[in-house]
Amino acid sequence: MVVVLGIEGSANKLGVGIVSDQTKNPVISNPRHTYITPPGTGFLPRETAEHHRKHIMRLIKEALEEAKMSPKDIDALAYTKGPGMGGPLQVGALVTRTLSLLWKKPVVGVNHCIGHIEMGRRLTEAKDPIVLYVSGGNTQVIAYSMKRYRIFGETIDIAVGNTLDRFARVIGLSNDPSPGYNIEQCAKKGNKLIDLPFVVKGMDVSFSGLLANVTKIAKTDLKDGKITKADLCFSMQETIFAMLVEITERAMAHCDKKDVLIVGGVGCNKRLQQMMAKMAQERGGKVATMDHRYCIDNGAMIAWAGLEMFKSNIVTPLKECTVTQRYRTDAPEVVWRD
Repeated sequence: MVVVLGIEGSANKLGVGIVSDQTKNPVISNPRHTYITPPGTGFLPRETAEHHRKHIMRLIKEALEEAKMSPKDIDALAYTKGPGMGGPLQVGALVTRTLSLLWKKPVVGVNHCIGHIEMGRRLTEAKDPIVLYVSGGNTQVIAYSMKRYRIFGETIDIAVGNTLDRFARVIGLSNDPSPGYNIEQCAKKGNKLIDLPFVVKGMDVSFSGLLANVTKIAKTDLKDGKITKADLCFSMQETIFAMLVEITERAMAHCDKKDVLIVGGVGCNKRLQQMMAKMAQERGGKVATMDHRYCIDNGAMIAWAGLEMFKSNIVTPLKECTVTQRYRTDAPEVVWRD
């Protein structure tokens, strides 16, 4: 049995997970803590790193206690090498290096995006799907080919999660538990579809013009009472998710695949899952999804990807246990897949 402890802290979520390759559900423990800022504000690297420093040791202890394990039961350590925010990433890397020296354990540096994909593949048992990766910092349509996760389409400016976060600030929605969740709940009360920019370029998308347009609408029509917050949230979701469904379907046609796996924090959204499922069903396929425990950044996904890498004899030398803020999904060689 191989047991790996993983640390994730690339943005405002800090998680520590312990996984094993010998259990039906590989996740043994997976505590997480979120840095939440006041409405109308975002999270900055320095304050987010301070949050991670404050809570990381408690989460490590909590993960070990929940798993009923001690450091001697851990075979390897995994941490998020990137992509992400520099300060928060450094906290995870530093703590992992320290634990490696104290516990005398090997380390595996994991690509955050691949962590999402491997966790999704393991829990949903999706064999070889097109992957839609949608989060605060990333928007990519991905397929596996020749030992790499190839990016077939992506945002050319800002990510979908960042777009939704900034939209939530504009209309004054709370960041607790997350802006995206509060947009989703508000959108359920809306029924008027407002015409918004729909920008798809091949298999790429652009959200900056959409965000600028909706910000203008919020300062005029919303302020004057001509439309409601619910209608604006509804229209944002419908427009953005239609763009994502379109580029995903194009990738499915290009790669001749029927199934879709949605990963990343935005992947929790039930409306996105519903729209994607309808498209997949029309193509004779299905959509694989996860709930908030594993869609949102967590330590278990890093631990599981680290376990796959460790079993394939991939170990990161201690002097190379650094961070890479711009770590592309297609950069690592995926040697553990056929």
